[in-house]
Amino acid sequence: MNTSHQELLRTLPPVTELIEDERLAGLIGESGRDVVLEWIRVSLEEVRTWLLSQEEPQGDVTRETLGERVIAAVRGQCKLAGLRRFDRVINATGVVLHTGLGRSPLSSAARAALDELGGAGNVEVDLETGERRYRGHQLQAAWAALCGAEDSVVVNNNAAATLLTLQALCAGREVVISRGQLIEIGGSFRLPEIFKLSGAVLCEVGTTNRTSVADYAEAIGPETAAIMHVHTSNYKIVGFTDAPGIEQLAPLAHEHDLVAIDDIGSGAMVDVSQFGLPVEPTFKDSLAADADVVLGSGDKLLGGPQAGIILGKSRYVEPIRQFPLARAVRVGKLTLAALTATLDAYRRGEAIAEVPVLRLLAASEEELIGRAEALAGQLAEVEGVSVEVRRETALVGGGSLPGAEMPTAVLAMQLAGVSEDELALRLRTGAVRMFARIQHDRVLVDLRSVLAEEDAAVLDALTAAAVPAS
Repeated sequence: MNTSHQELLRTLPPVTELIEDERLAGLIGESGRDVVLEWIRVSLEEVRTWLLSQEEPQGDVTRETLGERVIAAVRGQCKLAGLRRFDRVINATGVVLHTGLGRSPLSSAARAALDELGGAGNVEVDLETGERRYRGHQLQAAWAALCGAEDSVVVNNNAAATLLTLQALCAGREVVISRGQLIEIGGSFRLPEIFKLSGAVLCEVGTTNRTSVADYAEAIGPETAAIMHVHTSNYKIVGFTDAPGIEQLAPLAHEHDLVAIDDIGSGAMVDVSQFGLPVEPTFKDSLAADADVVLGSGDKLLGGPQAGIILGKSRYVEPIRQFPLARAVRVGKLTLAALTATLDAYRRGEAIAEVPVLRLLAASEEELIGRAEALAGQLAEVEGVSVEVRRETALVGGGSLPGAEMPTAVLAMQLAGVSEDELALRLRTGAVRMFARIQHDRVLVDLRSVLAEEDAAVLDALTAAAVPAS
């Protein structure tokens, strides 16, 4: 380090001076003095490193310019901290149930319920008697009315529901399942590993593509506890295939005094074929087929918060509720609040109008085209922006309806002098954060996964992303 470097380092403004700089007052108000002090220390070290990396100082390097460089670095630290926070984004990927973006968006009623029940609530008490009750008892009337369920347990996700059910009802005994239904979902969740963890003994029957009722019957023995049917909600086998449904397996299970367990996966509550999609099993249909225990997710096609839903006959559900693991995987009051509000929409017959995921699936192609054209017309005034409305296909996603595509409308975007990767980055990191996808050298903003009330925010995000090019 030469003398000029030493002199410049001595001209760096000290922390005590920088923390009082009026340009940082807003950051202190937003993030707190201690946080900003740490950002200043990190930024000063960055500037010191930069100075020492120069053989000879370049340009006008003064106390004032060095201070400006530190202030800019502090603001950079602030922006980086903001990007690492859990925050709201717009899902414009075209994947309606995007696992990385939180799957199903909650309805306005569910969001209001989160605010209302952020304080005290009757989580585990009966308001009529004042006595303690099990968590989720408030939902029992809704499950009975909507699905015909005698009893219910709600846990934190469907993986937990599967583990809890197997451990409570089948530990140490065999569960017969088709080899073609030994699923793996995201996060390296594999059904055979869940069996091993639960203590239930996996008894595979049939082949990957074909399993018959006779295969199940031949596997039943004195150590058999249950027959399990799993809907392959995240992949599809086509061609020479066959497998019995729960309506065929439940009678076989009951003939041998076994438990009939049906994992329907996506937790559908309505027939999604009305939206032009393949038929998906519902809780109601499974219970009507005489399944003893039905498992499903709360944050996929049901359209509620993340949850694992266990419905069925009381003589099987009650032991699940009383099992010690149930406490470890139970849900909190905010999940119950959002789920209650979501089920209320179904009970009122307003689910398709109020539950966001159903609204997204129900939107017509022409409706999406109309919204896209309106946005494109407004973007035409923004300098440097090239936008084209295109018809494309979108996915349901979230481990639901594998291979099923839906017609959609996209805004195919380009920004003069800016690469597609850079434009996508600007959209993700702007004041209004939006995830889009890149396809054929364009950034595609897919409206199949965007609610109509978010269109104004989409316009703001796209306009802001173009500002640096102006």
